[in-house]
Amino acid sequence: MDHSTVAYQVMWNRLISVVEEQAQALIRTAFSTSVREAGDLSAGVYDTQGRMLAQAVTGTPGHVNAMADAVAHFINDIGRQNILKGDVYITNDPWKGTGHLHDITMVTPSFHKDVLTGFLACTAHVVDIGGRGLGVDANSVYEEGLFLPIMKFAHQGEVDQTLVQIIRGNVREPDQLIGDVYALATCNEIGHRRLIDMMEEFDLDTLDGIAAFILDNSRRATLERINALEQGQAEASMTIDGFETPITLKVKLSIEKDRILSDFTGTSPVDKKAINVPLVYTKAYSCYALKCAIAPEIPNNQASLAPFEVTAPEGSIVNAVHPAPVALRHIIGHFVPDTVYGALDQLLPGLVPAEGAGCLCNFQVSVRPRSDAPAPAGARRAEVLTFNSGGAGARPGFDGLNATAFPSGVMTMPVEATEHAGPVIIWRKELRPDSGGAGKQRGGLGQYMTVGAREGHEFDFQAMLDRVDHPAQGRHGGQSGGATQIGQDDGTAMRGKGKQFVPHGRSVEMAFPGGAGYGDPARRDRSAVKRDLARGYISEEIARDTYGLTDAEVAEVTIALRNGSDI
Repeated sequence: MDHSTVAYQVMWNRLISVVEEQAQALIRTAFSTSVREAGDLSAGVYDTQGRMLAQAVTGTPGHVNAMADAVAHFINDIGRQNILKGDVYITNDPWKGTGHLHDITMVTPSFHKDVLTGFLACTAHVVDIGGRGLGVDANSVYEEGLFLPIMKFAHQGEVDQTLVQIIRGNVREPDQLIGDVYALATCNEIGHRRLIDMMEEFDLDTLDGIAAFILDNSRRATLERINALEQGQAEASMTIDGFETPITLKVKLSIEKDRILSDFTGTSPVDKKAINVPLVYTKAYSCYALKCAIAPEIPNNQASLAPFEVTAPEGSIVNAVHPAPVALRHIIGHFVPDTVYGALDQLLPGLVPAEGAGCLCNFQVSVRPRSDAPAPAGARRAEVLTFNSGGAGARPGFDGLNATAFPSGVMTMPVEATEHAGPVIIWRKELRPDSGGAGKQRGGLGQYMTVGAREGHEFDFQAMLDRVDHPAQGRHGGQSGGATQIGQDDGTAMRGKGKQFVPHGRSVEMAFPGGAGYGDPARRDRSAVKRDLARGYISEEIARDTYGLTDAEVAEVTIALRNGSDI
């Protein structure tokens, strides 16, 4: 290893730290709780050709991998001759960004010594973009909110105030959204400053040398991993709730020389409601699933993602084209990894986990003063979005993680942050016993959650849930996870998706799904069963009937708990 190789490796690590600081700056300055509390964002650095060189560890696969292709669209649409120092570009185009209007992507050209040297880009989910709001109800993308084509937010340092006024006039939370837009622009500026600091430290005039080093090594390392696998094909399918009718995801996975192809032919067609997925988002989660399984330690960049190819018929629900409604594209997209793993498990058994909750258990509460009687003076309107998670699937050697988002990786929002965002109350939030599928390795637990509004308020509840009718399925003898449940506290039934009115004084009770088990439950270590019983993860009934604990062993756990002893 010569000195230049060592220096390039140091620079590579520095680039990753540059974009990570960029992402952390966005978290610290963003207005939306989805960014500040859940980390629903991404940040990256690109060369002058628009090839992604490094991305922040902080971020979701839907943003991280989808954003890999975004800068090339910006360069093409803006035009190289119009890329100037001090510019900032913006879009929320679902087909050129990250899949729906609620994600805003901003790109900033980076100039060093008055010469274009690369680009900084970032994406964040915003709570409101106008239209019908974040939900399933729209019939086309035109109803879903304000569409921002790729354009200049700032021209040579001057913000387009006309654009700002258009944005403010079309959203429910104008201060919040404009604050997020400025936070996105600022985080790119932080990334630019750190990038220039690095270039000056290493006396670089361009990024060409480090770009070639990163891309060549990443491509070679990824291809080595793929070509070490036995070639073959396998098919898998998964059925999930959908909106009015179930949706089938089908994939044919082909391990070939120098590539792995995921072909989604046979998947259900575009839906009438907003659960459709642009291909860029399907690609993001397909690549993520395979990269986690096959080359997890190779950093994300253009070259390490390229060998994972994805195709899907145009007009299928995983390749929806304009003007299909796509607001809740994550509900379908988050099931793509488990579908891919269903096929990969046949080719590489013992590697991938059982199915998990899949999509996030999100909901948005549109709170307003009560309409059935005079409201108190302090009653107000607010849009409160909260991210929550069911259980992850059990892994071949470990139990599934409780209330943990896979594949999205976003964090669950704290109750305090949610209640601070508007006049809502979280009455209950706790793990859901027996929701993790039984197995040699147990699935992760889902959670119970009850939400209502403060005195004097009513609200619309926008549900974004799945796994009501199709719980997570186990692998190799593991049992299914618990299914989603939702209803009002007075017994009124509610749907898993869509906007639903909740009157003053009522609350919404939910049970989020658990991950599935892996392996025969009869083979689970008895000490692990006793530990689960002691922690309240499983009931005595499940301990006896599913795992085979005797009455004496159950009594042993009860006595130990009473005495404060370890299990």
